[in-house]
Amino acid sequence: MQEKLQIDKTKLPKHIAIIMDGNGRWAKQKGKLRVFGHKNGVKAVRDTIEGAAQIGIKTLTLYTFSTENWKRPKKEVTLLMNLLVTSLKKELSLLQKNNIQLQAIGDLSNLPIKAQKELQEVIQKTKNNNHLTLNLAISYSAKEEIVNAFKKISKKIVNNELLIEEINENIINNHLYTRNLPPVDLVIRTGGEKRISNFLLWQIAYAELYFTDLFWPDFRKKNLEKSIIDYQQRERRFGKTSDQL
Repeated sequence: MQEKLQIDKTKLPKHIAIIMDGNGRWAKQKGKLRVFGHKNGVKAVRDTIEGAAQIGIKTLTLYTFSTENWKRPKKEVTLLMNLLVTSLKKELSLLQKNNIQLQAIGDLSNLPIKAQKELQEVIQKTKNNNHLTLNLAISYSAKEEIVNAFKKISKKIVNNELLIEEINENIINNHLYTRNLPPVDLVIRTGGEKRISNFLLWQIAYAELYFTDLFWPDFRKKNLEKSIIDYQQRERRFGKTSDQL
């Protein structure tokens, strides 16, 4: 019998990013409306966050709502925004109990005022927590993030605050939403699709990609552990050869 692999706590990914896909299809399989899938997806979020904290992951980014998602039916968007507000209220105790700091990236000004207020309140109340940084990508587009970064950089050049010759990776990093976060080591996508969907395009340059057919509402801590074990079996060369490592 093959020995079950265990997570090596000395080789944990510093930053895991998850594309939480499959809520709607999960509900459809059960003959339910999409809303049923979104509500059950919250359980997966809770278990994954708590699991990441227990494992020792330092940064977890969840693709919560993309800019493209605003194109969905108005009723579904309204429900998702309401779900965001109620979830933030309910999960504050979970964040405090596990010493988790909440952050958010994206064009947050597009969110309903109530969602903006609740989000900022939870961010403020957890700002001193330091065991795990939970980063929600909301109303987020990687292309838009990069465009905005270059606009800010261009403005500094026009104002003689920065020389063109000074532009490098660090300068660009410092103008992104994620400037205070480490690069992504592992991207997990549920739902069987194998694409990035405009998510953290700059930050995942050397990330390992892990795809699972499991729909998001069924994702749990054990699945997170499985993805980390898979990550730890890979050789991360960053452009070098195996002999150079």
